Amino acid sequence: MTQAQAERGEALLASRAAALRPATMPDGRLAEDARRRLLDLISAGALRPGDRLGTERELAIRLAVSRSTLRQVLAVLAQSGIIRRVPGRAGGTFVAHAKVDRDLSVIVGLPEYLRRQGFLAGTQVLSATMGSADEPTGSSLAIPAGSLVIDIVRIRFADGIPLSLERARFPADSFPGLLELPLGGSIYDLLEQRYGIRPVEVVEHLEVAEAAADEAALLEIGVGAPLLAITRISSSAAGRPFEYSYDLFRSDRTCVTFRTKAERAEIVSRESTSEGP
Repeated sequence: MTQAQAERGEALLASRAAALRPATMPDGRLAEDARRRLLDLISAGALRPGDRLGTERELAIRLAVSRSTLRQVLAVLAQSGIIRRVPGRAGGTFVAHAKVDRDLSVIVGLPEYLRRQGFLAGTQVLSATMGSADEPTGSSLAIPAGSLVIDIVRIRFADGIPLSLERARFPADSFPGLLELPLGGSIYDLLEQRYGIRPVEVVEHLEVAEAAADEAALLEIGVGAPLLAITRISSSAAGRPFEYSYDLFRSDRTCVTFRTKAERAEIVSRESTSEGP
């Protein structure tokens, strides 16, 4: 096909799309109508998470709008996290996967979070080793630096797609034989069943981080993509810290919920927390 034929084809398709539009409908109404129709297709299951929406030309014809109007619609939906746009020859516009709600006010393992929200949970153990505690780890676990700790690194999946990269450290003397046990499920459930220890108090800090090259490869995202970094210290009923973790969640697949009671609380100064993780 020559360039001239391609241009004539584009013009013909544009004229057909225009003919399908109500003549009196303004551009704003057209965009809103197209947005609602796309949302209807997604909510009805005609377009499912991970599905490619098609080319701009195909979508414009399907929704009976111009490509400029379609771009406005796609920009709004991308900003809302409903679709995601991947650049490059192998890219395109896709229906985004639903986000996992990470509720920081509830103490429960990630697999249970996922099950409650209808996701299929999965885990890949990258490493499980014994090592020496560095200063931050020792301080967080209330053990001397250099003490033996169990270091477990895992990728968590939701519906088969990487969700988070976790690194959890535990005092080795509290959990003998832990490295010999299956580590693909909930560590909390395992520790309670085998050692009678469960988290009673958890302190978590949330920050935004950029994905390094190795993290991006494991989580299947771009280098520098935003991540939700959660540092966690879990303590038992006896008040002893037994877990020091650093989790990196994909921000495009995770939202965070906080629940706060309207009670006065003492504000801790930055100086008093400077020795924390």
